[in-house]
Amino acid sequence: MLLKEMLKINVENCANFVSFNDIQSFSPAVLHANEILENKTGLGKDYLGWLHLPSSIPEDLIDQIQFAAEKMAEKSEVVVVVGIGGSYLGARAVIDALSDNFHYLKPKENRVTPIVVYAGNNLGEDYHYDLLKALDKYDYSIIVISKSGTTTEPAIGFRLLKNHIEAKYSVPDARSRIIAITDKSKGALRKVAGNERYKTFVIPDDVGGRYSVLTPVGLMPIAAAGINIRQFINGAVEMEKFLSAQTDLFANPANLYAATRNALYRKGGVIEILATYTPSLNYLIEWWKQLYGESEGKEHKGIFPAGVTFTTDLHSMGQLVQEGARNIFETVIKVETSNSTLLIPESSDNADDLNYLAGKKMSYVNEKALEGTLMAHVDGGVPNIVITIPELNARYLGQMVYFFEKACAVSGYLLGVNPFNQPGVEAYKKNMFRLLGKK
Repeated sequence: MLLKEMLKINVENCANFVSFNDIQSFSPAVLHANEILENKTGLGKDYLGWLHLPSSIPEDLIDQIQFAAEKMAEKSEVVVVVGIGGSYLGARAVIDALSDNFHYLKPKENRVTPIVVYAGNNLGEDYHYDLLKALDKYDYSIIVISKSGTTTEPAIGFRLLKNHIEAKYSVPDARSRIIAITDKSKGALRKVAGNERYKTFVIPDDVGGRYSVLTPVGLMPIAAAGINIRQFINGAVEMEKFLSAQTDLFANPANLYAATRNALYRKGGVIEILATYTPSLNYLIEWWKQLYGESEGKEHKGIFPAGVTFTTDLHSMGQLVQEGARNIFETVIKVETSNSTLLIPESSDNADDLNYLAGKKMSYVNEKALEGTLMAHVDGGVPNIVITIPELNARYLGQMVYFFEKACAVSGYLLGVNPFNQPGVEAYKKNMFRLLGKK
C-alpha cells in the first residue's frame, strides 16, 4: 500500500508552540499506551473490542446487514434511525459525508435510496411531533439502536414511533419494518424485539457506543442509506494494519496526533477546534466531539473539543480564533480533491469584481481560503494540525474513523484517564428522574 493512499497528518504548524523534542518526549508513553491496548492491561480493558474490529468483521454479518438494508429500501422512502450519542452520531457522520447534500429535494421517482432521518436524539416535542406528521406521507421503516432500551430519549422516541407505525400499517407489517440493534441477551429493547419478532443485530459487549461505528450500530444505518459498507470497512482495515505496523512516533499518524495534542495541552492548549472546509463533514465533527469529550473529560482533565465549519464560521467565530484567548489549537481536516467540478462564470459587468476568478474551480478558491486561514491563525498564535485525505469517499472515511478512534485511546492514556468509561454521564439523569417522579 502506498503512503499517498493513506490519511496523512502534518504538525509543522505547531513548531512555534511545541518543539520536536516536546513531541518526541511522549514516545515512551505512546509506546506504553499501545502495548497496554494490545495486551489489554490498561484502564477500560474490557472495552477494547473496537481495536481489531475492522479486520475481524465476519463476511456473513456484512451480507446480512446488506440484505436487510436492501429489503428495507424496497418498502421504504424514509428510514428513521432512533438513537442518541454513539448510537447515531457515527452513522450520521458517515451518511451526511457521503450523501448528496440535497438528496431530499429530489422527486420521489428519482430517489434510489431512502432518506435517513433521526429520532430519539433529543426531547424536543415539536421535533418529534413534526416528524410523525411528516411520516404520515411516506412509507417508512425504523432502525432502533439502544444497548439497554431504557435510555430516556430513544426510549420515548421509539415508543412514539412504534405507536405511529402500528397505526399506519398492520401490526405484522409494522414488525417487518423495524430492526432493533441491541444487547445480545438482556435489556428492555431485547425483550421487546423478542416479543415482537423484530429483525435484530447485536451490539458487542466489549465495544462502547462512541467506538461502535464499525459494528451494526453504524453499519446498518449506513447501508440503509445506500453507502457501500465494504469500502468503508476496507478503509478502516487499511488504517488498522498501517497503524499496527508503524512503531516510529512520527511515522504513525494516530500516535503523532495523540502526542502533539497532549504536548499542546501541557503548554496551555485546553481547547481543540476541529475545523473542516467541507460542509458535509459537519456531523463527523459532532461524532469526534463525543469521542474525545466523553473519553478524556474526567478527573478534572481533558481538552475541550469544539468544532467549526469554514469558511462559514470564519464570519462568526473567526474573530475569536484569530485574536481571542490563546488557549486554543486547531485541527484541520483537508480533503484534497473535490468530487464535483463547478467553474466560476465570467460576468459581463464584473460588478462584484470577481472576474479574476472566472474559469477557476470553486474548490480552488476554497483551498486558498484554507491556506490563507492557516497562515493567519498560526501568525495569530494558534497552533495548527492538518489531517489530509485524498478525497471524500467511503474508503478514506473508514480510514479517518479508525484513525480518530485509535488516537483517542492513546491520547486518553497519555492524559492518565480511562478512555472507555463515562461516569459523569449519569449525573444529570439522577436529577432528571427525581424531578420527573421516577421511583
